[in-house]
Amino acid sequence: MSRIGRLPIPVPSGVDISVDGPEIVVKGPKGTLSHSVAEPITVSAQDGRLLVSRPDDERRSRALHGLTRTLVANMVTGVTAGYSKTLEIVGVGYRVQARGSDLEFALGFSHPVAVKAPEGIRFEVQTPTRFVIHGIDKQQVGEVAAKIRRLRKPDPYKGKGVRYQGEVVRRKVGKSGK
Repeated sequence: MSRIGRLPIPVPSGVDISVDGPEIVVKGPKGTLSHSVAEPITVSAQDGRLLVSRPDDERRSRALHGLTRTLVANMVTGVTAGYSKTLEIVGVGYRVQARGSDLEFALGFSHPVAVKAPEGIRFEVQTPTRFVIHGIDKQQVGEVAAKIRRLRKPDPYKGKGVRYQGEVVRRKVGKSGK
C-alpha cells in the first residue's frame, strides 16, 4: 500500500469539497480549484477528511494513488493558505518594477521585458531586485516562476540573472583560471 496515498487529507473549516464521480471541486476562502481524477482512483469524503483509494495493485494504479492524494492535498492547501515563490535578480542594472498587475524587467537587453500576470496569479515587488509570485494553484505558481527565471537564467561565470530565493548557483572558473 502506498504510504502517501493512504494518508487521509484533513479538510479545515471553511473549505467546501464536492466529489462528483471523477471531478473534485475545492472551494475555500482564497478561491476555487477543480481536478479530474484519473480512472481507477476513487476519492471519498468521510468525517471531515478525504480518503483516496485504489481498486488493485497494478502498476498504473499504484503510480496514480500517491499522485492523486498529493494533488488533492495541494488543492486544499492552496484555497486555504495559498502558495508563493520568491525570486531574486542579481546583476548591475538589473531590476523589476510593478506596472499595475504586471511586471517590467530591466535585464540587460536593449528593451524592457514585460510579463503579464496570468489569471489567478498576483505579483508583489518587495525591492527592485526581489519579487514574489502568489497564487492558489501550486503548479501554476511554479510554472510562472520558471518562465520568468527563463528570461535571464543565472550565469555560471558571473552569477548574474534571475534566480529563486536561496538558489545556489555553481560558479565556473573563467579562461584565466588554472
